[in-house]
Amino acid sequence: MLERTQQRFELSPPWLAADTAYGTGKFLAFVTGAGIIPHIPVWDRSKRSDGTFARSEFRFDRKRNVYICPAGETLTTSGRVHSDHAIRYFASVPRCRECPLKQRCCPNMPARRIVRDVNEAARDIARRKMKTKAFLKSRDQRKRAEMRFAYLKTHHGFERMRLRGLSGARDEFHLAAIVQNLKAMALRLVGLPARPVFA
Repeated sequence: MLERTQQRFELSPPWLAADTAYGTGKFLAFVTGAGIIPHIPVWDRSKRSDGTFARSEFRFDRKRNVYICPAGETLTTSGRVHSDHAIRYFASVPRCRECPLKQRCCPNMPARRIVRDVNEAARDIARRKMKTKAFLKSRDQRKRAEMRFAYLKTHHGFERMRLRGLSGARDEFHLAAIVQNLKAMALRLVGLPARPVFA
C-alpha cells in the first residue's frame, strides 16, 4: 500500500502508526528503509516470566558484533542466519559454569544463548520511538479510529465488503458509516451514551 501510494500519488507519510501485528523485524525494516518513522509497538517475545535475565539486560556491541552479559562476559556468533531470520549468540560454557549469576541467567542450560533478528536495528529504532510523546499521541489517535471500525464489525456485521470495485467499496463503507453516525446521533438525542462515530 505504501509503495502504491508513492508510485501513484507521490505521497510518502513522515510516520506510520499500526498495532503490534505489524511490529515484526521485516516490516519495521521496510518502513525505516523507506524513510518513515515507525509508531509501531515491537512484536517481542524475549521477555521472561521465570525471573531470569531477559535479552534487554544484555548489551549489544555493534562494532564488535557481540553481546555483553550482566557479568561482563561476551556472547559471540558464527554469523549464520537461521530459518527464522535470526542469528544466535552463544556464551562460553566454561565461563557460564563458573559464573556467580548463572542461576539468574541460564539455570537449565550449559550456557546462555541470545537470538537476534537480522532486522534488530529497525526494531531498536521502533523501541526508541515507543518512549516518545509523539508515539503516545499517535497510539491514542489510532485506537480512536480502530474503535469505530471494530464497532462496525461487531455490532453491524460489517466483516467484509460485498460490492465489487473501489467505487462499490467506497459506497458500501459510506452507507455503513452513515448508519453508525445516525445511530450515535439518535442515542445522544435521547440522552444515552453514544457509540463511536466516523468524523
